[in-house]
Amino acid sequence: MKKPGWFDTLVSSFRKRLSSLPDKRRGKNTRYGMEDAALSAFGVFFTQTPSFLAYQRKMAGNKGQSNAQSLFGVHKIPCDNHIRDLLDGVAPSELFPLFEEILQILDEQGQLKDKRSLADTLLMAMDGTEYFSSTQIHCPQCSTRTLRSGEVQYFHSVVTPVIVCPGQTQVIPLVPEFVRPQDGHDKQDCENAAAKRWLNEHGPRLSRLKVTVLGDDLYCHQPLCQLLLDHQLDFILVCRPDSHTTLYDHLKGIDLPTVISKRWTGKIEETWTYRYLNDLPLKDGADALLVNWCEVTVRRPDQKVIYHNAFVTHYTLTDDNVAEIVQAGRTRWKVENENNNTLKTKGYHLEHNFGHGKQHLAALLATLNILSLLFHTLLELLDEKYKRLRVHLPTRQTFFDDLRALTRYLYFDNWDHLLTFMLQGLDLEIPPNSS
Repeated sequence: MKKPGWFDTLVSSFRKRLSSLPDKRRGKNTRYGMEDAALSAFGVFFTQTPSFLAYQRKMAGNKGQSNAQSLFGVHKIPCDNHIRDLLDGVAPSELFPLFEEILQILDEQGQLKDKRSLADTLLMAMDGTEYFSSTQIHCPQCSTRTLRSGEVQYFHSVVTPVIVCPGQTQVIPLVPEFVRPQDGHDKQDCENAAAKRWLNEHGPRLSRLKVTVLGDDLYCHQPLCQLLLDHQLDFILVCRPDSHTTLYDHLKGIDLPTVISKRWTGKIEETWTYRYLNDLPLKDGADALLVNWCEVTVRRPDQKVIYHNAFVTHYTLTDDNVAEIVQAGRTRWKVENENNNTLKTKGYHLEHNFGHGKQHLAALLATLNILSLLFHTLLELLDEKYKRLRVHLPTRQTFFDDLRALTRYLYFDNWDHLLTFMLQGLDLEIPPNSS
């Protein structure tokens, strides 16, 4: 008997876990399982097709079967409003074990080993992003801000930790942490409070995985840095002069260690200048945490500065490692470009209001959306047929356009059947030993 592929194995595991979701219903009104509601929503995000469920309901009516059932294990497809109603009472944390399961699979398959870089650690970037805002729609979980017009705007935001690696396009999303109103109303306090909650919850495991945490200037303050050290985590954080005056005062008048290198871009020769100093106070006062500071300035031949940034770290800086540490620190941007911006602009539509609800719906749907990106990442790393298709199709968008069209008009027994159909249609060889 043929061994199921990664997709079918994970969907089966998803269904098993989702079957235990809390259900507010009482009595006999349970025609649809909670797992059917959650997997139906996941199917929309995975296929990047807002009308996926409508197509599958029609297919089920015409053919007695649908791709929602064969691909995602949905026994009966609830209507959209029923899905929203069923899922509103489910906290996002109910889905977090699915993130951990995929991370464990990637680790067992050697994918985390391939993403280790600086000092043989995994680089984990943290950043906050908004995924909903409205002046009309709101719920008790919304944060608020007052616009210049005096109107109140309601919004949701989330901290999205991801594993990143220099030179690699894939990022691995980890369990998100949602900003909640009780965190405060100032963005820095909100995001920092959520980040601290996340680190306290997941710090012990990160320590075992050997992680270096990356973040922007928002995270570069003593309470969070101390928390990272308490969890035995290294860090490289952006450090700006206007928010760290004490540290930068200690740099004045010092002949800083400097490393200069030249890099040919294929068109021009850039000059990369690194400066650094160890054991600087992160803030004023006798209890200040001592950190190590470095900066990089990139100039063109005409001396125009095309990049400048500075970081603090717990790594001791030397002439030999300052360039590598700066490179690791700069990899932080991948959490924005490869994760948050991908979720917003590459078909996942994170900022679209798929449903807001009165309790957890907005956050739960955002979690399913992030989970779909993680699922795609796993397939891109482990599924040979998926990888081959993505390589031979002109763009990522082409793959999902084809996926939408095929699942609308044709029924497939399983994910492997769908991929095989696509490969054969393109006259591509079926990868050997693919499941």
